Amino acid sequence: MIKGLLLVTWELLREMSPYLLLGFTAAGILKVIIPESLIFRYLSGKKWTTVVNASLVGVPLPLCSCGVIPVVAHLRKMGVKRGAILSFLTSTPTTGVDSIFATYSLMGGLFTILRVLAAFTIGIFSGLMVNLLPSKEDNIKVEEPVKCKNCEPKGARLSIKKAFKYAYFDLIDDIAKWLVIGIVAGGMINYFVPQEFIEQYLSNPLISYSLMLAIGIPMYVCSTGSIPIAASLIMKGMSPGAGLVFLIAGPATNTATMSFVGGKFGFKTLAVYLFSIAAGAIIWGLALDRLWPSLGSNLVMTLHHHMHGASGSIWDIKTISAVLLLLLMLVSFLSKNGLRFSSDTNK
Repeated sequence: MIKGLLLVTWELLREMSPYLLLGFTAAGILKVIIPESLIFRYLSGKKWTTVVNASLVGVPLPLCSCGVIPVVAHLRKMGVKRGAILSFLTSTPTTGVDSIFATYSLMGGLFTILRVLAAFTIGIFSGLMVNLLPSKEDNIKVEEPVKCKNCEPKGARLSIKKAFKYAYFDLIDDIAKWLVIGIVAGGMINYFVPQEFIEQYLSNPLISYSLMLAIGIPMYVCSTGSIPIAASLIMKGMSPGAGLVFLIAGPATNTATMSFVGGKFGFKTLAVYLFSIAAGAIIWGLALDRLWPSLGSNLVMTLHHHMHGASGSIWDIKTISAVLLLLLMLVSFLSKNGLRFSSDTNK
């Protein structure tokens, strides 16, 4: 049993690691190329426009629910409020440029449009909802960075080093604990919940939405990788709306993301986060099932034509990424005992 659980957890780590490292890299690049004043201008404060901006920026970005965590950690360090952060955290992994094209190729225009609209609106809803919650951080004034002609580095020499240290040491040090908790929890869910139980109830329309939420919310699937799963389930008789529920709830969150949100922002924010995703997924799923009979009757034939030949092997990349991530997290844990890495050159 222990060996099987470890193997499942390791496979989950392998599946997540490339996207996490991509997210760390993106966060490091953001740190050095995007002026902090620009982020404050568009994402700081509790105005509704910052929530909309965050969702608008998040929809096209090709980051999964794990890869977005380092970017969110970066935004939080810069003082961005919870509303904008939760909006970005919800909308970004739900879809992306790559998954938009992939969805269109398999599911058609209606499915694609509703998926994009769902990501955008659910992100806004979650951000506006969390802005209504009282928070101690709302009383903390974060000073906007002062623009200075002589403050910016003269060349890319120090910028690359700063991005590397910030991405692979500072941010990992900040979120490693929550990642470990979430990965282990995800491995336990994947190992102990039998697949036969899931398949038995897929054809029942009365509980398919709830079942897709129960599977998708804790499960790790990226916005593109989840498309063949949903397509296969629809081909077997599940409604397109239930498939959309899975394509929203699955990519939008997982146990690692929930652990991060709960640990960093508290239970109330986590509750708003999960409620927004679940309610939004159901609403958009119902909308799709309502529209589908007149606009999407040829989906099964389209899926059968396109489902084959869409797989590829990145075994080496996944394994190397997992080992590298483990080493970086090990360095993070060791740093607690005296070995410190920091991208802040003023320390």
